[in-house]
Amino acid sequence: MKNSTMNNLTVAVIGAGAAGLMAAGTAAQQGACVLLFEHNEKVGRKLAITGKGRCNVTNNCDAQTFLTNVPQNPRFLYSALGAFSVQDTMAFFEKLGVPLKTERGSRVFPVSDRALDVVDALYGWVRRCGVTIVHDEVTDLCVEEETGAVCGVMAGGRLRRADRVIVATGGKSYPLTGSTGDGYVWAEKLGHTVTPLRASLVPLVCAGKDCPRLQGLSLKNVTLTIFENNKKLHEGFGEMLFTHFGISGPLVLSASSHMRKWDKATYRAEIDFKPALDEATLDKRILSDFSGELNTDFRNSLGALLPRKLIPIVVERSGIDPHQKVNAITKKQRHALVRVLKHFELEITEPRPVSDAIVTSGGISVREITPKTMESKKVPNLYFAGEIIDVDAYTGGFNLQIAWSTGYLAGLNAGQSTGE
Repeated sequence: MKNSTMNNLTVAVIGAGAAGLMAAGTAAQQGACVLLFEHNEKVGRKLAITGKGRCNVTNNCDAQTFLTNVPQNPRFLYSALGAFSVQDTMAFFEKLGVPLKTERGSRVFPVSDRALDVVDALYGWVRRCGVTIVHDEVTDLCVEEETGAVCGVMAGGRLRRADRVIVATGGKSYPLTGSTGDGYVWAEKLGHTVTPLRASLVPLVCAGKDCPRLQGLSLKNVTLTIFENNKKLHEGFGEMLFTHFGISGPLVLSASSHMRKWDKATYRAEIDFKPALDEATLDKRILSDFSGELNTDFRNSLGALLPRKLIPIVVERSGIDPHQKVNAITKKQRHALVRVLKHFELEITEPRPVSDAIVTSGGISVREITPKTMESKKVPNLYFAGEIIDVDAYTGGFNLQIAWSTGYLAGLNAGQSTGE
């Protein structure tokens, strides 16, 4: 509901994603007149496709666990999480008529498995709060010399003045949803430091010709281990996909967020195709399969063990002659096969571009933002919320919670009259 006590403040929120919608509605609830600028026809475009269209709203964990999943500037989030916690987020959406459920890894989704239900609920909420949505493009920000007011520069050079401005323009990931990185440019012009931008939660590029040959092959129930300078960095279990450039899928996106030293480290991946079986048990399984294929060529004996597309490459990597009869395969050769199946190695050369990432790592330096208000330390009455800030987390609902929490805190403070 719109706050009946108006305070004569005008707040402009730029960007109607997760953080922007939360900021706009919260500012309006403080009694401010809120204009929400969004150049797309619909709000929440990126939000509508998160979690494969299911929307991983948050992660149902305590604050300390949450912060251990934020490798980039977690301390900055203490105040934001204190002001609007995971439990607050879940209660908020339940109240808006979006029932939630908690799945593996404490990930929280709408019961309906529809991200659009989250978007629709937020849209309805900001409208009820009295927010005016302006489908116009802000092309720049400036500060008026005479008044010190932060102004939005619209297409054609028109100025839109506001008492407070919240920039929630997102990162550089998924530019087709409107996240083009404009906010970084504006912030730099106004004197802010933008830390190096790179991809997080992103597919990975691999060396060699094996991945292109496996393009389109999806694997389930495999273990992916990432090594950084030959030291184990991360391990995960689940689904992944081979592509023309390398590897992708949930397992890979998750792993990529741990890989943060591309300029000074080397990375490789190992895939365990049969994680439920130790090497001795897998060897017994292979012997059992071979017992019914004794006079078969080796290359034709693996159909019960592996997807068809994978067989030629596993055969090559095992070093066993593809035409060798199964009954002539030695114990040493079997062990070489087991080794390939449990430790399928890929050299990772780089992440895909930031435009292919789910989340942008880097952004407005947290040293230049007051953590208790989200207000700029450089420009009075300018606030930041969401992915544009140099804070990002692992996959699992943590990044969206950062958007809700920072959006809430920015809206709360931007929407209040001085001294309120």
